Amino acid sequence: MGLKCGIVGITNSGKTTLFNCISKTKAQVTNFAFSTGKSNVGICEIPDPRLAEIHKIIKADNLVYTTVEIVDIPGLTKGANSGEGIGNSFLGDIRQCDAIIHVLRCFEDPNLPHINETIDPVRDIETVDLELQIKDLEQIERKMQKVEKAAKIGDKDAKAQFEVLNKYKAHLENFQNVRTLETNSLEEKVVEDMMFLTAKPTIYVCNVDEKSAISGNKYSQAVIDFLKDTGAEILTIAGKLEAEISELEAEEQAMFLEDAGLSEPGVNKLLRSAYKTLNLISFFTVGGKENRAWTIRHGATAPQAAGAIHSDLERGFIRAEVIKCDDLLALGSELKCKEAGKLSVEGKNYIVKDGDILHIRFNV
Repeated sequence: MGLKCGIVGITNSGKTTLFNCISKTKAQVTNFAFSTGKSNVGICEIPDPRLAEIHKIIKADNLVYTTVEIVDIPGLTKGANSGEGIGNSFLGDIRQCDAIIHVLRCFEDPNLPHINETIDPVRDIETVDLELQIKDLEQIERKMQKVEKAAKIGDKDAKAQFEVLNKYKAHLENFQNVRTLETNSLEEKVVEDMMFLTAKPTIYVCNVDEKSAISGNKYSQAVIDFLKDTGAEILTIAGKLEAEISELEAEEQAMFLEDAGLSEPGVNKLLRSAYKTLNLISFFTVGGKENRAWTIRHGATAPQAAGAIHSDLERGFIRAEVIKCDDLLALGSELKCKEAGKLSVEGKNYIVKDGDILHIRFNV
């Protein structure tokens, strides 16, 4: 399955620097507001040390990690909903994303002016949220007009739909995001085609200076305090430091990270957080041409996992032979797993677990 995350934030928050850390596509970084008029798109691999360890045991021609598409969306400004800055094109790009990575400026730099002159990440959260809320409200109001017309000509479901839309409208008018609204499946059905911007799962990244990479600073703490009751995923990353790390070879990276007091690049944590936020897991196929990781939703069945590989495998699914990754790494071979009774044969109702190694049997 394709996964797309949009990196958003106020101009000069460090979005593009972060994008360059995690993407194979390098975008230009400038100190000027609105210096770009379109989004940058790149592909990056989701780091999974389990697959690297499997590759040592079961040889294959290629090692293929699962990937995520990252969209670096030009900096937002107040009034984007009405076309300020890059305006509506920015909002349209967000609509196509599965999740939002909201980069917050939590560092001071006199050479990189803030568009609002002062550093205040909480204000920046509210600015972006408001622009998205206004756009969602516009959508709701347009649909309410259509539903109201339908009700007048006798559509029995229109009145109920109007009440649901009014519930969403009131929530947004109270400066709240759709993702915080308590709804049921019937209400969600009414708005499922609307792709609300404020319904997108959001990860907040506090972009701090190098000396604050481990413990954060007063700005990142303000973000944590502001979002403490939302259950939001919040990460602290030193973007400039990460940019330097990303330019190094693997061995040099390890030494650099150790000197900085970090166990791994912060962007690795970010990508894993995106997985967690979107309720995704990985399973593996091994041997032959490639050892590969695949992405599926948590709760997917074995046939659905087979379909992630190819539609024919789902259509002709017979069974899945399953070995747990931990068992393979502990025992050292597929044969030893079989001998130890650690290989199970599962049918169509089996729920695939994170880290499962699957051999799909099918017939079409």
